[in-house]
Amino acid sequence: MTNPPVIDPVSLEVVRNALTAIAEEMSMVVMRAARSPLLREAGDHSSALTDADGYLVAQGADVPVHLGVLSFTVREFLARVGKDRLAPGDVWIVNLPDVGGNHLPDVKLIRPVFRDGVLYAFSISLAHWADVGGAVPGSYFAGARDAWAEGLRMPPTRLVAGDVMDEEKLALILANVRGPEERKGDILAQIAATTVAARRLDELAASHGTAWMTAAFDAIHTRAERQMREAIRAIPNGTYMGEDWMDDDGHGGAPVPIRVTVTIQDDTAIFDFSASADAVPGPINTTKFIAGAAAFYAMKALYGPDIQPSGGCYRPLSVITRPGSIADAPADRPVVGGNHETCQRLADAIFHALVPVAAPLLSAGGPTTAGLVIFGTRTDQGLATFYEVHPGGEGARIDRDGMASTRVHLANVMNTPAEVIEAEYPITVEYQKLRQGSGGAGRHKGGEGIIRAYRMRGAETTVTTMFERAVVPAYGLEGGEPGKPFEARIIHADGSEQALRGKQNVQIGRGDLVIVTSCGGGGYGAPKQGG
Repeated sequence: MTNPPVIDPVSLEVVRNALTAIAEEMSMVVMRAARSPLLREAGDHSSALTDADGYLVAQGADVPVHLGVLSFTVREFLARVGKDRLAPGDVWIVNLPDVGGNHLPDVKLIRPVFRDGVLYAFSISLAHWADVGGAVPGSYFAGARDAWAEGLRMPPTRLVAGDVMDEEKLALILANVRGPEERKGDILAQIAATTVAARRLDELAASHGTAWMTAAFDAIHTRAERQMREAIRAIPNGTYMGEDWMDDDGHGGAPVPIRVTVTIQDDTAIFDFSASADAVPGPINTTKFIAGAAAFYAMKALYGPDIQPSGGCYRPLSVITRPGSIADAPADRPVVGGNHETCQRLADAIFHALVPVAAPLLSAGGPTTAGLVIFGTRTDQGLATFYEVHPGGEGARIDRDGMASTRVHLANVMNTPAEVIEAEYPITVEYQKLRQGSGGAGRHKGGEGIIRAYRMRGAETTVTTMFERAVVPAYGLEGGEPGKPFEARIIHADGSEQALRGKQNVQIGRGDLVIVTSCGGGGYGAPKQGG
């Protein structure tokens, strides 16, 4: 048996950066080639590379919750699709949450990468489609009580074979989503991204060979594991408990608890979410993969920001969820909002738990919500979906005030420019401004949220909200005060007003004005007396 190649430190650093550059190039391809503003403007997509067994080796500078989930996607894919079924030129499509996923709109395209008949890597492009079918435009049905109301469910399906599109499968997909031409353009952009990655990997493999590439992947895992273990050793051994709350059960009920117990033992960390609430009726449930993403994010952000994200990072971490809970929901429960709402509360619970040992490293509560509003409209080209996130005020830190109008933690999606909105949809952005005074008081104050107003130019528009921090505001830390909560309302053309709940679908008309008022961040430290 031939001994595996030895990867020296210099070569490891070169290949590590080369792999990261490949993943980032994938994301640039999607942004330049995609059809929908959600991808090409807002950047709601992510890219990753894994080894032949599906363990992450590199990722782009993309959306943390996507990237955390992509650490599991290919492994779960391989558990259902054996390696013997894969061939050069394949691209598989999947969006089922239980296949290492999160929610149906986040569609993953997976390409196995071969050289000389040997499978040695995968490239994966995840993109949030503006619509995957379901009961309402945008596929966020606030009234959902089961998973089928949320849209088209795609198990692992070979969409491309031998680099040739399966037109029948593509037609089946496009017949079940709104805006089929836009979806087709986005699919082609994702395929292009995986193709570019395979080409770049092949250039590396041509220089070094697949055995060397495999050894380099193993070396990345080994170094990341060592670095993560060293980071955990900096935390005092002990058991720490944290709790935060969802605003409601997705259908307007009482707040729902998210609880975690963090156990640090030498160079390992255990995150146990078992005490969190049972799965709820509404669409804010989530998967165990999201819980894993939240735990990884919290550890990397606090203790290992320079660690290469990889399968090795996860080896010292154990994540426990209770099947049937909101953090590990049954496969038939709706989950669309859990992807970007509950994931943030899982992270917030971890940060609450670590306050006794990490307060100087932490921010107070911030806009840990997508602040999502979706407009379903009709244009000259047919049905169109405008999906928009709204930033809020960052929580203050030990040494400074919070920033205004930003995204934090597992979120990293940009807003869509007003000019693009007005050119693509029958909507006018009337104004956008900071929400003065929305940050919580403290020795350092929380950042300000924003106010953005949309005027409808079309005769009929569906509005969907999916946001948190409307009932349970962004928390203060170390005596700081909470920020002001998230709000949204409609001023109808006849002058009447209507408050919008955090999860709601409503129909509005021409001339109506939708005003989104995002939350402020929490303050840090007790406010100065008389200040």
